[in-house]
Amino acid sequence: MIQADAEILSVRRDGAYYHLSFAAPGIADGFRPGHFVAIAVDDAHILRRAFSIRSASTKAGGALQIIVSPKGPGTQWLVARRPGDIINVIAPLGQPFRLPTDPVPCVLVGGGYGVAPLFELANQLRARGCTVEIIVGAGDAERLHGVVEARRVSDAVHVTTDDGSAGEQGRVTDPLRRILAEGRHPAVYACGPMAMLQAVSEVSAEFGAVAQCAVEESMACGVGVCMTCVLPVVGEDGVTRMVRSCTDGPVFFGDRVRWSEVGTVPADTLGAPEARND
Repeated sequence: MIQADAEILSVRRDGAYYHLSFAAPGIADGFRPGHFVAIAVDDAHILRRAFSIRSASTKAGGALQIIVSPKGPGTQWLVARRPGDIINVIAPLGQPFRLPTDPVPCVLVGGGYGVAPLFELANQLRARGCTVEIIVGAGDAERLHGVVEARRVSDAVHVTTDDGSAGEQGRVTDPLRRILAEGRHPAVYACGPMAMLQAVSEVSAEFGAVAQCAVEESMACGVGVCMTCVLPVVGEDGVTRMVRSCTDGPVFFGDRVRWSEVGTVPADTLGAPEARND
């Protein structure tokens, strides 16, 4: 983990999103798919913004690329930066995706700009001899991201939109269910909205597939101090604990996350307050 002032190299709009790249001396060397970066925005916002790292290059001193969806003041400030501007970053953060030790067929599922970390993951999986299919989904065509690149780094691509404006009309779980029904994909990787991750985890478990999910919980500090990103996860010992997405994740095994209770502290969680009998 390195904190540094980074120079913006480029900002480019792509549909509903922005590609932002910045110099990252010493940071790119430690990058693994699933890592994220915490970026300080303007002085009016104390809390940093967390973004999945889309790609990293070690050439010319190193650079990182992220995808930004400008939804609020902080992200709008960020996409208004210009080449040469300086931002303060902390990276690489979090626990990355785990790679299989043997070549296995894999399916990668991305929702909206959540597909960002899956491209380099696909590259690394294929370098290990794995076959890779990618499912790219979004609400509509404008919010799709990376379909062309998905075709470049995978063996097959499936595109879905909720409204049918591009690809197959439906949810990412529709092609996922068909793929898993063929019995060819024991490894599933996913990144996107929490509701999508829950659905992917449930479908994967139905077919006995192992799903790794990079969660999109709000991360304020990015280093495990503020505890704003905790969620209930069942450990290998069967005990539920409130774990930090930023340090224990963002990648978790999907069948371990208590998706329907995210945002709460389940009564049987280790250390949870005892239920009151009023």
